[in-house]
Amino acid sequence: MKPSPQPSPANRALEAAQSALAAEHAAVYGYGVIGARAASARATEARDAHGAHVARRDALARAVRELGGAPRAAEPAYALPYEVRTPADTERLAAEIEDRVAGAYSDLVRAADGRLRREAADALSAAAVRAARWRGVGVAFPGLTERR
Repeated sequence: MKPSPQPSPANRALEAAQSALAAEHAAVYGYGVIGARAASARATEARDAHGAHVARRDALARAVRELGGAPRAAEPAYALPYEVRTPADTERLAAEIEDRVAGAYSDLVRAADGRLRREAADALSAAAVRAARWRGVGVAFPGLTERR
């Protein structure tokens, strides 16, 4: 049995960029829900995070095109992991969204190089900071929490 060929570095970067783009699409949707239900004290933070994810999403769409791909479109809706009813639910959801985004950027950091890798590292760091703010505590290795 022949081993299957490994994807080229360019293909790995494109696949990771597409995955990060998908995570950003989901984050934009999730923050729409969060913004509608967040406590007034956290509403500005939710709006700022939403704007940051829109900007990252748009930058990733450009990066995917630069890598020779067609950016994946957002889904019409995303399933939330639980019903969001209370301000505490919104904070928990925001932290989970940031953890997922950090995981996607962690993969992109490993797959990319140059400018895209630096941008992915910046996005990973920003997601980890937002997750810590929403959660009230940070994690030792942001982007790797889902891989346990």
